[in-house]
This record gives sequence, structure tokens and C-alpha cells, in this order.
Amino acid sequence: MTITQTVEIPDSRWLNIKVPNEVPAGPVVLTFTPAPKPADLNDCPICAQNKRKYDPETGNPLYNAETIAAIEEGRAMMRGEIPAKRFSSLDEMWEDLERDDPDDFSDND
Repeated sequence: MTITQTVEIPDSRWLNIKVPNEVPAGPVVLTFTPAPKPADLNDCPICAQNKRKYDPETGNPLYNAETIAAIEEGRAMMRGEIPAKRFSSLDEMWEDLERDDPDDFSDND
């Protein structure tokens, strides 16, 4: 069994490693292999891999079109531009979801 994990070695040179449950207790061999250097030498490989998910100018997360549309729809509901049901409890919401109400919004809206 071989499990590969990329970790960043801190300046202190000490690591705390959470061993995956698939690895049985007992002796193991740890091998340290330098990872390829990222394009930006100030980034660790994990940071470089996830860099594309953030706007480099603002640092804000980048979302796909579907997520952006859902966020904007939620904001429009909060502004009252789109009708939305409101509930005072989770139980009330679930009861409404389980009912087949004529006031439910259709898929054609």
C-alpha cells in the first residue's frame, strides 16, 4: 500500500502528520521527496495548486457561473425583487416542502 500526500515542510522542520485510517498501526517507511517548485517560488505546492480559485487582485474566491447566479438570486430575494417564502423554523420549512401546495413556485417561473 502506498499513500502519497503533499505537505509543506515548515522552517522549524517539524511535522505533525495525521496518518490515514487505511494505514495499519505498526512500522512504516516515510520517504521525503522534494515536490516540483511552483511557478511562484513564494507559494507552497498546495497554495499554487489552489491559486486559480482566487482573484489575484482582490483575493476574493472565484465562482463558476451557476454559483454566481445562485448568489445573485439569493441577494435579489433578500432585496424583495424575487418572491420568496419565509419560515420561522426549520420544522415549518420542512412541513411546507413535504406538502404539495398550490402556492409553490412552478418550474416554469
